[in-house]
Amino acid sequence: MPAFPRLLIAAALAGVACLTAPSASAGGGAGLADELAGLINAYRAAPGSCAGRAAAPAEPLTPEAALSTVRIGFGTFLESALKKAGYAADLAESISVTGPGDAQAAMAVLQDKYCGKLLSGEFAAVGTSLRHGSHGNEWQVILAHPLIIPVLPEPPQMSQELLALVNQARAIPRTCGDQAFGAAPPVTWNGTLAQAALGHSTDMARKRYFNHQEPGGSTPADRATRAGYRWTRVGENIASGQHTVAQAVTDWLGSPGHCANIMNPVFTEMGAAYAINPASENRTPYWTQMFGRP
Repeated sequence: MPAFPRLLIAAALAGVACLTAPSASAGGGAGLADELAGLINAYRAAPGSCAGRAAAPAEPLTPEAALSTVRIGFGTFLESALKKAGYAADLAESISVTGPGDAQAAMAVLQDKYCGKLLSGEFAAVGTSLRHGSHGNEWQVILAHPLIIPVLPEPPQMSQELLALVNQARAIPRTCGDQAFGAAPPVTWNGTLAQAALGHSTDMARKRYFNHQEPGGSTPADRATRAGYRWTRVGENIASGQHTVAQAVTDWLGSPGHCANIMNPVFTEMGAAYAINPASENRTPYWTQMFGRP
């Protein structure tokens, strides 16, 4: 069976936005930077307007000391700087302003030029810093959303949840790409297929590849046979990066080939498993879903 496109949820990390304002007298240090963070939250609480339009209040940002230690300079990648500071984010953006002499003046520039970013509900944390450079004060604001990795259910719960979602999908006619499927009978869970799926997920996680064919050359049919499953028809879906069972099923149904496997009335049994390489910083899950007809 040909490999399908990788189903991966990617985290976005934005770049650096810079603005130079007229220079003024130098001010405090960490205290002024903390004051700027307070002013940002005060603006989020009662923004009044943004870019000439009425703006709704936003939840306060949590000041994070690690974000305040991040230093973005020429040629610095924000993702690398956050990693060095020990802060895991799935979304982050850096804004820098050079010149203003105090926090109020820096806030005025930020509010004028970056009000949309300051009010964004995508961010949950903030870090501010102040350095004194040759061109005046250098204010830096890091807006971020921490990376939160949900805990996946244990295999017994996962199997029940996944089987229920698959049979719920099969109960409704749907179109997978340009192929129409009627409602299909429910599939039952098969432990042998689940073991074959676990073997492939573990191999992908350990060797960090993503393919229906293992480096040694084995295919889904080979793995089902090796596990002891006597089959007349087998199929396989794989995915990587989904941290919930529901997201894995949603992404499979959104991909024509994966969706076709789920809806195929020929299949009567299913087994599935996920595996995570403990050395993976983001604990990326690798999913394998095997279908069969004995």
